[in-house]
Parts: sequence; C-alpha cells; structure tokens
Amino acid sequence: MSDGISIDRRRSRAFSISPATMSDGISIDALGQAVGDFGSHEKLGFDLGAYVGDLAFEEDSGSEDISLEGLQQELEECESDEVVANILSSGAKLREYAKGVENNLRKVELDSIEDYIKESDNLVSLHDQIHDCDSILSQMETLLSGFQEEIGSISSDIKILQEKSMDMGLRLKNRRVAESKLAKFVEDIIVPPKMIDVIVDGEVNEEYIRTLEILSKKLKFVAADPAVKSSKALKDVEPELEKLRQKAIAKVYDFIVQKLIALRKPKTNIQILQQSVLLKYKYIISFLKEHGKEVFMDVRAAYIDTMNKVLSAHFRAYIQALEKLQLDIATAYDLIGVETRSAGLFSRAREPLKNRSAVFALGERIKIIKEIDQPALIPHIAEASSLKYPYEVLFRSLHKLLMDTATSEYIFCDDFFGEESIFYEIFAGPFSVIDEHFNPVLTNCFDAIGLMLMIRIIHHHQLIMSRRGIPCLDSYLDKVNISLWPRFKMVFDSHISSLRDANIKTLWEDDVHPHYVMRRYAEFTASFIHLNVEYGDGQLDINLERLRMAVDVLILKLAKLFPRPKQQIVFLINNYDMTIAVLKEAGPEGGKIQMHFEELLKSNTSLFVEELLVEHFSDLIKFVKSRASEDSSSNPERSITVAEVDPLVKDFGSRWKTAIELMHKDIITSFSNFLCGMEILRAALTQLLLYYTRLTDCIKKIPGGSGLNKDLVSIQSIMFEIRKYSKTF
Repeated sequence: MSDGISIDRRRSRAFSISPATMSDGISIDALGQAVGDFGSHEKLGFDLGAYVGDLAFEEDSGSEDISLEGLQQELEECESDEVVANILSSGAKLREYAKGVENNLRKVELDSIEDYIKESDNLVSLHDQIHDCDSILSQMETLLSGFQEEIGSISSDIKILQEKSMDMGLRLKNRRVAESKLAKFVEDIIVPPKMIDVIVDGEVNEEYIRTLEILSKKLKFVAADPAVKSSKALKDVEPELEKLRQKAIAKVYDFIVQKLIALRKPKTNIQILQQSVLLKYKYIISFLKEHGKEVFMDVRAAYIDTMNKVLSAHFRAYIQALEKLQLDIATAYDLIGVETRSAGLFSRAREPLKNRSAVFALGERIKIIKEIDQPALIPHIAEASSLKYPYEVLFRSLHKLLMDTATSEYIFCDDFFGEESIFYEIFAGPFSVIDEHFNPVLTNCFDAIGLMLMIRIIHHHQLIMSRRGIPCLDSYLDKVNISLWPRFKMVFDSHISSLRDANIKTLWEDDVHPHYVMRRYAEFTASFIHLNVEYGDGQLDINLERLRMAVDVLILKLAKLFPRPKQQIVFLINNYDMTIAVLKEAGPEGGKIQMHFEELLKSNTSLFVEELLVEHFSDLIKFVKSRASEDSSSNPERSITVAEVDPLVKDFGSRWKTAIELMHKDIITSFSNFLCGMEILRAALTQLLLYYTRLTDCIKKIPGGSGLNKDLVSIQSIMFEIRKYSKTF
C-alpha cells in the first residue's frame, strides 16, 4: 500500500479522534460501534502498523505561493526560542526537521489509537452503563415532570387559600374592632339595674362612691362623644341618666351638709373629722363640681361659712383665755431716762411694777426664741397654776396655734376642694379676730424688748412655714412684721428722748456709784445686742448707736454736778465699768459700743490716777513735770540744787507708805467693782514709781546729790509695797 498511496497532513488530521469531534456529531452509539469494529479487527490479527507504516508524505505541490509578509517579525520573535536556536545552530534543513516532527507525531497518534483499541471492552461497558443511566434518568425526568405539574397545581391552590385567609383575617379584625367599639358603647351607655338601686336607695358609703364614679363616666361619655348624641339608644337612656344625676346630687348634698353641721358641734375635733370622715368622701365634691356646679357652689359656701364661724369662735375663746395670763411688763413711763420716784403735779407717785427689772433686761425672756416650735400654751392649765407670762409668750402661742390650724386647713382645702383660694375666704374671720385683739395690744405696748422678741418670733414663724412649704400665711405674717417695726421704732425713740430730755437735777444723786439710768441703759443695750447676734440687723445697730450718743451726753451732764473733778471721774469710771461688764455678758466678742466704753474707761482711769497722785504727792509730781526734764547745761542759772530737792526727798521718805495706804482706802470706797479698783490702784502705784524713778535719776545729776542717798527710798522697797497690794488683787 506504500507504493503509490500518499496521505497529506490534512487527511492524517481528519483521521484522528478528538473529544471535540465526538461532541460535534458522533453519537455515543456510533462511537460504541466503531470501538466494536476495532475490537473485531484485533481479534482477527489486524496490524494497524503494517497497514499504515509505509505511508509516505509528499509535498503539497498544488499549494499556493507562500506570502513572506511578516516573516521578518516572526523571525525576530523566534530568535530567543531555544529549539529554533538549536536548529539554526546545527545547520539542519528545515524540511528534513519538519519531516522528523511529522513522523514523531504519526507514531504518537498510532500509539494512542492502539491504547483506545486495548480499552475497547471497558469503553463498551462504559457505553452500556451510560445507556442504562440515560434510561433511568429519562424515567426520572418523566416522574419529576409529573411532580412539577402537581406542585404547580398545589401552589396555585395555596395562593388561592392564602388570599382567602387574608380576606377572612381582615374581616375578622374589622368585626373585632366593631365588636369592641359596640361593646364599649353598650357598656358606657347602658344603665344597670344595680346602679339604679344603689343611687336611689343606697346609703352614701364606699360602694356609693364607686357607683358615683361609674355614673360620672356615663354622663361624660354621653356629653363628650358627638356620635353618641345622634344614636337612638341615647334617646332611651338619657332621661334615666338625668334622673340618676339629679337624685345623686340631692343625696350627696344632704350627706355633706350633715357632715358640715357636725363641725359646728362644741368640742368637736375638726382636724380628726376632716381627715377621717370628709376626706373619705372627697370624690363627692369632684362629682358635684363636674355634674352639679350650682350645688357645688352651695356646698362650698356652706363649708366656708361653717369653718369661718367655727375657727373665729375658737380663736376668740383662745385669745380671751390668753389675756387672763398676760403679765404687764412696761408702761409709757418705763423709760431709761425717767426718774421712777417722780410724780406729776396732780398725780401721785406711780408704784413701781414688781417685774421692773424685765423692762430693760432680757434675762430669761430669751428662752422664748429657743422654744419657738414648742406646742401652744393650754390656757386652763396655766391658769390653774396661777402662771403669768410676758406678752411675747402669749403672742408666740397664738401664732403657733394659727400656723398649725392654717397648715391643716390649707392642706385639707387643697385636697378636698382642689383649690387653695377657699382657704383665704375661710380665714378672713380668724384673721379679723386676731387683728381685733392684737391692734389694741400693739398700740398700748411700751415694752421695746417684747416688741423685738415678737419681731424675732415672726421671723422664725416665717422660716417654719417656708420649711413646711405652706404659703398661706405669707401675707399675714408680713403684715404683722410691718406693723411691729414702726411701733418698736416709736418706743425706742421714746427711750432716746427720755435721755435727751431728762431732768438732770431730779436724776442726780450724790453718789459716785453706778447710776440706775446707766444700768438701765447697759441692760437695755445688752438685750438688743443679744437679740441681734444671729440677725445682723443694721437698722437696730443704728438705733443703738443713737441711744449710746444720748446716754453719753446725759452721763457727762450728771458727772459735772459733782463739785470735785475727782468725784466726776470716779462717777464716770464706775458707770463705764459697769456698762462694759453688762455688755460682755451679752456677747463676748464685744462690738463698737463696748469698744467705745472701754476707750472712755481707759482715758478716765488715766485722769483719775493723775488726780489721786496729785492729791498725795503734788510737790513731787509738780517738780518732776516742770524741773526734772530741764537741761542744766543750757541754762546754768536755773540748775537744780540739793536744797531744792532735799524737802521733796524727806517728805516722800516720811509718808509714802501712809499715802499709799490712804490711796488704797480711797479706791476701795470709791469704786463699786473691786477688780476695777485694784487695777486702778496698780496703775497709780506704777505711775508713782515712774515719777519717783525720774526724781532719783535727776538727783544723780545734781552736784552733791549723793548726800541725799541716805534719805532716798530704794526702788526695791517701793516695788515690794506694790507687790504686796498686787497679792491683795
């Protein structure tokens, strides 16, 4: 077959079997037939190599002229290829090399065909299996197609059911909404027989209150909803509801009026009745306010009238009982600068009050501030004990009762009636009763300390009401406070005027001890300083300063009535010392007034020391002041001589101890305060020692002064004497 048979490349390529060729048109059955044919040839000893081994490949003489366009570019691209480089370097001919490649490809192709022939049985088996699988899959396809049709039908049914379900759900929802509205409408508009029985025949109790609440809801429902007004059901129910409303209003009105009448009974505890009875039925007031406005106003007016009269009567009775306990403290004549023994031309001398000390001294009265929140006085207990109290005690009790009553009533009115304004209408009566009592008392009050205590009491009561959060007494307490200050100013100015206009001739007493007017002033001032410690009232400080200036002038006038300057100074020292001692009791920190009197005491003490020393050692002091400081070198003619000094030394040495003893006795008898007297004595002795020391220093400078040493008293001796009196001090 190799002789004369030529197979070109295209024919050899067409002979090869590839997967693409199989997929393009050869079915699985045709492939199986071909493989079976090859298998039969193998069994017959067919030699494919012998059949095709001698095939020769000739040049394709009929091929067209080859175009060399782009050859240069392809050569440049293949220049780096290793195979091409080896061919070019070996010098082999390209045609021969191509034939070798073709032969190799042919050989590989034949080997591949032989491998397919060897595996022909497996391929046949595979073909059968594929054929079986194809049959099974075909059956399954048919079955699934049936399932798909059934599922499609079921899906359509489900969709229809879903639509029906949604429609039914919507209708059910609408029906439920309609049912709930209809049920609520029926429930709100229907009048149960039991409700009628309770409203008409029942007693007013907790069940009745609950029924009133139901009736109120039905009345509001009928009146508020426009749709209800147009309903036919309302025409049947509305007359019955109106009858029930009128019956309920009439019944609860009678009930409340009976409870208000109980408030008027004597010895009724109003607060307990309000809290335990009336507040339990406070819904009745709300019902009347909403559904029976006219009746509510009648109940409101009845309560105001009742409580106004009851509370007014209670406060009037309490005030009358308190007036029996009042202790008179001061009258218009109880002033600092008024002489208590004086009498008018046509009037007898006024007897001093037993409690005159309380007119100017605060004393135990300050306790009322510490007991500000104590319960009010119980008059009959105090009267049984025969106790009397200053007016500020009664004032505190009265306003304590007022605060507690007002607080309770204000809270009750706000809770029971739901409005605060009703309180002021109720308490117009009690306020008037208190004013009727207080205004005359205030007009006739001349107790400045009591007035200031009442001002402080009102201040504390305002704080108490503020802490309670109850504003109902704000305007009343402000009014009382405003009325107290002018009266206090008037009484205080009366004391200042009494000092300015005092008759010093009637006030003067031939006694250097503290004057009673100055003691009054000291106690009076100390009282107000004490009352102003925690308040820092600038207006009060100004008034105290005015009072201090007036008493300064008066005490100086009284001092000048003494014939001797020494007595004048002693009188002033005693009064200033007493005033300082009293002021220190009011406040240890002192103040401007105390500092003022301390300065006066200091200056007058220095004056007294000089007066005392001049009285006993006048020559010595005169010499020391006039001659001891002179410079003898500048004026030799006036130089100090031994003869000039010798009498002074001998006189001092002969009587200095006696003079000191006399000074001691004089001070003891002159000053009422022993400690103050001893301080003055020590100051006098210290000043005497200074004078004598200057004298001895002067003697040392005098020519021949050493001759006086035998008569000089040693400084140590004088110091010993001073220490002796210091031990006594």
